[in-house]
Order: sequence, then C-alpha cells, then structure tokens
Amino acid sequence: MKATVLFKEFFSSEKAGGLMLIGCTIISLIAANTGWGDAYTGFWETNIGGHSVGHWINDGLMAIFFLLIGLELEREIYKGELSDIKDAMLPIFAAIGGMLVPAGLFLMLNYGTPGQDGAGIPMATDIAFALGVLSLLGKRIPTSLKVFLTALAVIDDLGAILVIAIFYSKTLVLANLLTSLGIFAGLIVLNRLKVKNLIPYLIGGVAMWYFMLNSGVHATITGVLLAFAIPFGSGDKKSPSYILQHILHKPVAFMILPVFALANTAISLESGVVETLSQSYSVGIALGLIVGKPLGIFLLTLAAVKLGFSKLPSDLSWKSILGVGLLGGIGFTMSIFITLLAFDDATIVNNAKLAILLSSLAAGVIGFVVLSRTFKEVQPEENL
Repeated sequence: MKATVLFKEFFSSEKAGGLMLIGCTIISLIAANTGWGDAYTGFWETNIGGHSVGHWINDGLMAIFFLLIGLELEREIYKGELSDIKDAMLPIFAAIGGMLVPAGLFLMLNYGTPGQDGAGIPMATDIAFALGVLSLLGKRIPTSLKVFLTALAVIDDLGAILVIAIFYSKTLVLANLLTSLGIFAGLIVLNRLKVKNLIPYLIGGVAMWYFMLNSGVHATITGVLLAFAIPFGSGDKKSPSYILQHILHKPVAFMILPVFALANTAISLESGVVETLSQSYSVGIALGLIVGKPLGIFLLTLAAVKLGFSKLPSDLSWKSILGVGLLGGIGFTMSIFITLLAFDDATIVNNAKLAILLSSLAAGVIGFVVLSRTFKEVQPEENL
C-alpha cells in the first residue's frame, strides 16, 4: 500500500483538522452551559435570507465538505486503494460491516419506538477525528493502516450519503429534482467534451445545489454528484479534480468542519448525563459506535480474507484491524449530521448529540490504547 503525495497532504490536513475539531467542540460545550448559553445558541438560530445560520452551515457549507469527500472517493477509485479490486475488497467489506452491524444493534433496541429513525447515526465514521487520533501515535503506525482507515472511512461516508439520500429525504418536488439532475447531466457532457476549466463546473454546481435544496433531497448530495462530474483525467497535478481537491483540503479542515462543530455541539447538560444516556436511542448509539463498529469491521474484514476476496497486508495484524475498527466508532461529524435529519424533537437531538460525543470519545480512547500496545516501535522513514 503506497501513499501518494496527495494522500500525505490529505492525512496531514485531516489529522490537524481533527485536533481543531476537538477544540471547537470543547468551546461550544462550555459556551452552551454558561450564562452565555442562550445568546450562543440563539446566534446559530439567527434568520438570514429565510434560513437560520445553522441551516446555511448544514445545507450550504457542508455541501462543500461532501464535494471534498466525493473528490477523495473518485481518486480512491481511479488511482488509490479502490483502483485494484483485490485491494479494494478489504476496506469495502470492512465498511459494509461497519455500517450494517451498528445499525442492526441500534434497531434491536429502538425498532417501533420514536427513536428508530436514528438507525443511520452509528453507521458513520468521522475521517478527521479518526485520523487525528491515529496521528497521535506518530511513526509507529504503518502507512498501510493509515491508507486502510482512510479508504474505509471514505467508503463509509459514501454509505452515509446513500442513507441520507434514500432514508432522510423529504417529500420530493420532482420538477426541482429533475432540473438539478439535468444540470448534472450537462456537466457530464462538458466532462466528455474535455472542458477542463473549473468555473463552468462550479457555477453549475451552485445551480444544482439550489434546485436540490428545493427538491426534498438533501442538498449536500449535490457535492458528491459534482465531484464525479469534474474531470479526473490522469489524476496528475494539472487535473481539475486534483486542483480542486488541493484547494479544498485546508478550508474544509480548518474552517467548514470547525464551524459545523461550533454550530452543532451546543449541547445543554441540564437534564443530566445519566438521564440522557439511559434513553434507548442513546444506548443504541453507544452500543453501535463502541461495539457495533469494531465488531462489524473486524468480522467482515476477517470474512473477506478467509473467503479469498482479499488479503491482509503483511505489516498488519488482526489486533490492528480491531484497533482501527474502534477508531471507526468515532462518528462525530457524520453522526451529528444524520441526527439533525433523523429527529425533529429538540430534546432527542440534544440527547443524541451527547451520546455521540461520549461514545466517540470512548471509542477513540480505547482504539488509541489498543493500537499503542500493538505498535510499539517506530516504522521506517518511508511512512508518513
């Protein structure tokens, strides 16, 4: 598993961005539970152009985050870990297990209850946080494990995007949806005509986003569609896809995701942590992220190897896969995002967010301990 220059840049920005996310989350939690709490939460509810500030962040800025995810997925498919089907099967199986098992455990506790719509919450992995924790182990971690976790998380995000599009879309406004898809088709034509200037794609992307926003399908899906319309070419540094991915890395890591964290982690602790975590949906989230994620990733990875679909890299062990599976339980950004789509009740949203934060923290700490005991020696210099 070789690490490309763009992957190294991606890993570097994501791990630093993960640490910044932690800081923003702490600031938001403190602000929400002090005398400034009402003013702080009220700011995100300020109406601008018919929508709240929080809405513009979640439906607007996060579309740019999904655009970056789409570009990363495209690169993985054409030139990265997913370009070779034998290599791709390992993270694909892992991601499938990491989605199905947590969702199943959640539904076991919540089927038929008001919380059942939250089944998608523990399916998600936060790339920035997961790589941020992995980076704390420095050069002890082999590149193959970093690449595996990145590919796993990108596929996981694709799964989350599909879940959002299928299960968390509102009543469809067909005319707007078809208009958005028509613009997408036009951008694909530009791609086929080998138009490499990014400007028409970005203008078309904004138009796509507007009509998708008013179609009933969540607007952030536009980001992923736009990513696959932008020419990839040979994937070199002159490729439009490469250029845009390079441009977006730092704004997403150091502006968009931190702002998302500030806007969406203003969690009130007035009801008490014990009462909050005793709710069936909170237990389902915790069980899904802390137990379901590592269990699903481990079992499906094992199945992929035993059935001959793929093989485990020589510098990895099953204990390291378990450790990465635990890091996969850091849901945060995507889990909170799905929570906002799944629930309308403010109390449930608040409780679910707290369960996500505490569960992600637990999964991250346990994963860090497992991996630190697995890799005790510094890897060769060729690694990140």
